[in-house]
This record gives sequence, C-alpha cells and structure tokens, in this order.
Amino acid sequence: MTVHQLNELLLISSLVLLIAVAAVRISSRSGLPSLLLYLGIGIAIGQDGIFNVTFDNAELTQVIGYAALVVILAEGGLGTQWKDIRPALPAAMVMSTAGVAISVAVTAAGAHYLVGLEWRQALIIGAVVSSTDAAAVFSVLRKVPLPSRVTGVLEAESGFNDAPVVILVVAFSSIDPVRAWYVLIGDIALQLAIGAAIGLAVGFLGAWGLRHIALPASGLYPIAVMAIAVTAYAAGASAHGSGFLAVYLASMVLGNAKLPHWPATRGFADGLGWIAQIGMFVLLGLLVTPSHLIGDFWPAVVIGLILTVVARPLSVLLGLLPFRIPWREQALMSWAGLRGAVPIILATIPMVSGIRGNERIFNIVFVLVVVYTLIQGPTLPWLARALKLGKSGEAADLGVESAPLERLRGHLLSVAIPESSKMHGVEVGELRLPAGAAVTLVVRDEKSFVPGPTTVLRRGDELLVVATDPVRDATEKRLRDVGQGGKLAGWLGTGVS
Repeated sequence: MTVHQLNELLLISSLVLLIAVAAVRISSRSGLPSLLLYLGIGIAIGQDGIFNVTFDNAELTQVIGYAALVVILAEGGLGTQWKDIRPALPAAMVMSTAGVAISVAVTAAGAHYLVGLEWRQALIIGAVVSSTDAAAVFSVLRKVPLPSRVTGVLEAESGFNDAPVVILVVAFSSIDPVRAWYVLIGDIALQLAIGAAIGLAVGFLGAWGLRHIALPASGLYPIAVMAIAVTAYAAGASAHGSGFLAVYLASMVLGNAKLPHWPATRGFADGLGWIAQIGMFVLLGLLVTPSHLIGDFWPAVVIGLILTVVARPLSVLLGLLPFRIPWREQALMSWAGLRGAVPIILATIPMVSGIRGNERIFNIVFVLVVVYTLIQGPTLPWLARALKLGKSGEAADLGVESAPLERLRGHLLSVAIPESSKMHGVEVGELRLPAGAAVTLVVRDEKSFVPGPTTVLRRGDELLVVATDPVRDATEKRLRDVGQGGKLAGWLGTGVS
C-alpha cells in the first residue's frame, strides 16, 4: 500500500466515523437503534451503493465481528451493576439456556414447515436469531424507566445468551452430522462451566491486582482493565470453554470492584464500545448485496413473525413460569427481544463453513434483523407505557462518579442531582452523611460555592463530596437513598436496597 492509498483510506475511514457519530444523534431523536443507521452507511458504501465497493470476505468479517463482540460484551459487563441484576439472575439464566432452546426449536420448525428450508438451515437460522441484543433494547428504552426486575432480566439475559447461541450455531454449521441432542447439551454445559470459571477467576485476580499495584499513570488503568477482559476471552476460548461468557463475567467483576480512576475507565470502555459497534455494523453492511435480498424478503418476514409472535413469547412464558412474574412484565420482555449485531455476525459462520444455502441464511437473517428492529424498536416505549410499566413519576437515580485520592486515602464523589430526584429541597445537614464524609462544593447555574449545613440542594446541582476509604460505599449508598426517598430515607424504610 502506497502513502497516497493510505491517506485515502484514512480520509474515507474518518468521514465514515464522523457520519456514524452524527447518526447517534439521529438515533436518539428517532428512537431507532443506531445499528440500522450504521448498517445503512455500510450498504450505501458497498455493492449497489454510492461508492460500489466490492467486499465479500465473510471470514474477515467473522474475525472482526468476534473481536468487536468481545469489546461490546466487555463494555456491557463493566456497566452492569451487580445489585441491579442479582435478583433477576435465576430468571435470566433460565431464559438464556432453556429459553434459547425453546426459541430455537419453535423458530426452526416454522422455518422448515412454512418456508421450506432444510432442517440444518432451519436449525442454524433458529439458533442465530435466538440471541438478544442489550444495546438495541436499551437504546430505545433509555427514556422509559422500568421496574428493576424487567431491566435486570433483559440485561443479564442478553449478556449470557450469546455464549450458548454461538455454541449451537457452530455445532449446526459443522460439516459433520449434527450430534445427538443430549451430547450437544452436555457440550454446551461443559463450555459454559469452563467459561464461567475462567471469567470469574480472571476478573477477581485482575481486580485484586489493579487495587494493589499502583500504575505510573492514570491513563494506564483503562487499558489494563480492557486487557484483562480480553485475556478472559482468550483464556476461556483456549481452554475450549465459552470465551464470550468469560469476558462478560470478568468485566462484570471488574465493573463492581471499585477500581481506581473508574470514571476514566468507563469513558474509555464506552468509547471503544461505540467504535466496535460502528465498525462492525458498517462492515456487515458492506458484506451484504442489497439486490440479493429481494428474493429472501418474504421468507425472512415469515420466520421473523414466527420468532416474534410465537417463539419468543413461548420461551418467556415457559422460562419464567417458576418465577411468577406478572403477565404485563412478561409481555414487555417478549416484545423486547430485539436482535442486533450478534445474529448477523453469527450468520457468517455457515458462510465460512461452506454450508449449502449459506448466502440465503445470511440474507434471511439480515432482512429479519432490519425489518423487526424497525417494527419493535420505536414501539417498545409505547408498549411500556401502555402496560403501565414506564414509571415516569419515579425519582431518577443520582449520577455518581468517583475518583480516588490515593495519597489522602479517600475518594472524591461527583454527584449530579437529576430533575426528578427527591434530594431537591433537602438541606446539606439533612443528608446525614457518615462521619468521614462531607459536601465540599456545590455547582449551581455554572457558579460554585462552599455549602453550609443549612444550604438547600436543588435539582440540577452538582455536588463534590469527599469521603474517606472506610465510608466511601456507605456515603454513596446514603446519597442514593436520599435521592430516592428524600430526607426521611432510612427512617421510613425508603431508599435503595
């Protein structure tokens, strides 16, 4: 590659990235998951598009897609709060295993009998589209506060179900005969167990090391955290376990470990996650040939209808039966089974394996994801409100960020008071922070001042709270309790559990 060609490549890449970043704003206003806009950029650049770039390397797409998925799962795990998903963990585990099996079986049967696909092709499609996408779900629900049980199940399910789905797709895409179902279940259980053990071990060891080994620069902490997460994937995959489950669990452990320079780490991981999503979606858009999609449009619609109206609701109903979850929450979870990047990436596995009809499988999955994301995405907030699950009047949680003060053995907490917070109208002295913590600065209307005990806090204020190491967690909990329950939080049984 010449210097001139490199300059052109960098120019095109930077323009695509800028357009994709601008698409995030369009996505936030329209309510559509940003994946559709990124796919559109790739289609516009690729075959039958404006620039007519020819790209048909499914193997390279799969490798880059796997790498991007590792980063996306790591970013998702780092942002998952254990206290939020812990109550929903049993239900999520059932949904990501038994629920996936039900969804695969029903979708594959529909694809075989109604669309006429061979059983192997039908099973591959059933497995591919049984993976939900947390990024797609929460990008359209971010403005609709939901019960913690609903968000916990959806978030944990989308983090866990990638692992068994990948194992199923690889097994169905093998050129060898598909193994007996009981052998396949045993293989899945073994790989999940190995991946979970390695992910938890790497996460705890990495967290311990980062807390006890001082790095020479704060900018190295985000890099170290992401390196540990990627190590978990590599170790899990090398041990013939589920690398995807390993990276998600390791990242979740790291995300709940109160590591130094955590705000910088979260910002770095969030940025990497966006880059991974943008690059992956644009590349998938390049791989598809729009003119080849026409013949597979209606089969994709039929299979998507089976998945959305029959398979997903049935898997939710049967999977959540032991947990006695109200029907309204089950209805929302059924409709919230959005498909995103993962199914399209997994559809490249049969292409690389050379399975007969692999191009048709990819086209059907591509059309299914686009069409049903267009239908489900914008209607999710409406459905949440119609089911009276969108708690618009509930107090919003505080935005709390923490920066360590190593030499002072303390933490500086930055607290943002949202509009609906019940901390509005509370005096500083009424916060009743633990001994060793104090509000040192208030920023209001772009002006800062040192508060006194009788200073009344207002919505939109930003607080700087200094807390010593022993009371750091108790201080943050007390602030969140007051934000949810007001000045009487704790006395009347209100607050965050």
